[in-house]
Amino acid sequence: MQQYEGKNKEQFVHGVFSTIAHRYDLMNTILSFNRDKHWRRFTVKKTGLTPGGTALDVACGTGMLSIELARAIGNSGRVVGLDFCENMLEIAKGNIEKTPYQKTIELVQGNALALPFPDNTFDCATIGLALRNVPDVEKCISEMRRVVKPGGRVVSLELAKPSAPVFKQLYYLYFEQLVPLLGKMGVGKDGPYQWLPNSLKVFPHQSVIRDIFTKVGLQGAVYYELTGGIVAVHVGTK
Repeated sequence: MQQYEGKNKEQFVHGVFSTIAHRYDLMNTILSFNRDKHWRRFTVKKTGLTPGGTALDVACGTGMLSIELARAIGNSGRVVGLDFCENMLEIAKGNIEKTPYQKTIELVQGNALALPFPDNTFDCATIGLALRNVPDVEKCISEMRRVVKPGGRVVSLELAKPSAPVFKQLYYLYFEQLVPLLGKMGVGKDGPYQWLPNSLKVFPHQSVIRDIFTKVGLQGAVYYELTGGIVAVHVGTK
């Protein structure tokens, strides 16, 4: 399995998501057995957002988590969705145009490791199914902490490593064998969805990610395992 670091990983990931942007939402729903909507709702609940709040959605992709954040804060709030991939932002724009939140959500092209916002700007910062794709996990979480106001939360939704016997084996069989095949059928190209199981293999266990939350100065860091532990939602407070 080829591994990528730093700029090489950034360029590789950009290429992957540029390729799959047009089918990303459909494939997420299919591959998660339609659980992705539940995961996003749970993530937003853990932000502690209230109507009129402000949120940053880092690596927002096609904007689905940004839209869920906008539902929580209403038209009096503000959501900024940031991503480095133009193709994903283009899909996000189309998704947002189908909702009542066009004036609530602003899309920005930018780098998750160098967020273009002042300190203490947002009530919360989220990242959904993207932390394993950044070149430097600790730097990304640290940047999210920086731009959140004191008392605000950093929340990550990400694939995790289930531990339950039998279920664990069945999950990895599905993830490593069937997901790339289904992905190839979905996007018409071999390769991009092989990145999914490969990226999880080298991504730290959810307990390690919790420790990174603590290391960068987030208080009360905790994680919640969903759907048998195939995803985890991490929460920490500035």
